[in-house]
Amino acid sequence: MRLLFLGDVVGRSGRDAVMAQLPRLKAELDPDLTVVNGENAAGGFGITVKIAEEFFEAGVDVITLGNHSWDQKELVGQIDQQPRILRPLNYPEGTPGRGFVLLQARGGRKVLVMNVMLRLFMDPLDDPFAAVERVVRAHRLGPGGVDAVLVDVHGEATSEKMIMGHYLDGRASLVVGTHSHVPTADHMILTGGTAYLTDAGMCGDYDSAIGMKKEVAMAKLIRKLPTERLSPAEGEGTVCGCYVETDDRTGLATRIEPLRLGGRLSQHMPVRG
Repeated sequence: MRLLFLGDVVGRSGRDAVMAQLPRLKAELDPDLTVVNGENAAGGFGITVKIAEEFFEAGVDVITLGNHSWDQKELVGQIDQQPRILRPLNYPEGTPGRGFVLLQARGGRKVLVMNVMLRLFMDPLDDPFAAVERVVRAHRLGPGGVDAVLVDVHGEATSEKMIMGHYLDGRASLVVGTHSHVPTADHMILTGGTAYLTDAGMCGDYDSAIGMKKEVAMAKLIRKLPTERLSPAEGEGTVCGCYVETDDRTGLATRIEPLRLGGRLSQHMPVRG
C-alpha cells in the first residue's frame, strides 16, 4: 500500500501550495491513502468545514488536527458530522468529534488513521499512550486485522514523539509527527517495521516564523512590544510531508521518503517503487 502524508497546512499560502501540488502527487505516486494535517489551514488558526471540503474534493482522504482544533468555533458544532476530520484522540470523554477513523481503501483494504496529541509543553490532555493502546488493540495490524495504520502524533518534544514511535513499532505502518512546522531528517524504518518521522514539516511559506509573518514575530520577541495578532506569511509555499510504501502481507513499512515541493526549501520528490 502507498501512503501520502502532508504536514501542517498554514494559511492560504499552504492551502494554495497543497492544491497546486496534489495533482502531480496523485499522478506520480498514486497513493492509496492521502492524509493532511489541517489544523492551521484557516488563517493559521484551526480549520473550517468549507476548507476541509475543498481538501476532500481535491483528493484528500483524512484531515488531522491538533492543539488548534477549536480555534474556528464553528467546527465544535459541526465536527460530529465530519467523520474524516480527526481531532486528537486523547481529548476528554464527551469532547465533540473523534480521534480515529477506519476507512476502506482500493481493493477493499482497511486503513486505520489516528490523531493523538502529546503532553510535554502542550495542553495536558488524557494519557496519549493509553489512548492509542486502546485503539490499536481493537484494530490490529496485519493478517485478520487492518491493512495499514497511520498515526499523526501532534507534539512539541522530539523525545516524546520518538517514544511514541517506538511504543507503536510493529503495530503501525507509519508514525509521523506534526506541530513544529519544521521538517526533520530522521525518516527511517524502526526495528519492528514501522516507518517513522519526527516531524513532517509544514505546508506554507518558509520565509516566515514557522509560517507566520516574521516582522510581527520579531517585534514581539526582540522588542517585547505589543503587536498585532500573528498572521500567516503570504509568499510561495512549500509542500512538506512523507511518502511510505508497505508490505501488503504485514502492513509494515518497506520504505519511507521525505517530500518537499515548491517554495524555498531544497526539493525532494519521492519516486514510486
